[in-house]
Amino acid sequence: MRRRRPEKRKIVPDPVYGDLVVAKFVNNLMKDGKKSVAERIFYDSLKLIGKKEKTDNPLDIFSKALKNAAPVVEVKSKRIGGATYQVPIDIPDNRRMALAMRWIISFARSRKGNSMVDRLSAELISASKNEGSTIKKKEDTHKMAEANKAFSHFR
Repeated sequence: MRRRRPEKRKIVPDPVYGDLVVAKFVNNLMKDGKKSVAERIFYDSLKLIGKKEKTDNPLDIFSKALKNAAPVVEVKSKRIGGATYQVPIDIPDNRRMALAMRWIISFARSRKGNSMVDRLSAELISASKNEGSTIKKKEDTHKMAEANKAFSHFR
């Protein structure tokens, strides 16, 4: 008999914008439990985005970047009769957001640049304009699903 699933932890909205998505993003950005460092990186990069893009609401660019980076379909390996098929499946909303955040942060970390603030702001700006590594990753994921559309009946 399987044990019960642990209940989801309640996440507290971030102090500056009062937004749950921002709080989740900061939590993903955090390393070794250093939340204050992650918050500083995030808020500084939003300020930098505001300066670079000459906008008074950089949170719009952040949400647009997340929306653009979120994939719709992905492939999952399924074993059927000794053969493994890559079966395309639709992604639920919470996983879409999680993947978008993870991709943006990982590509910001691997980007060339001086500080994490510069790299994160550059990645968010490019994702909001539908370009950059994060968007390429999303498109590759979609291409993979499209190529394996023949196996969608194994869903």
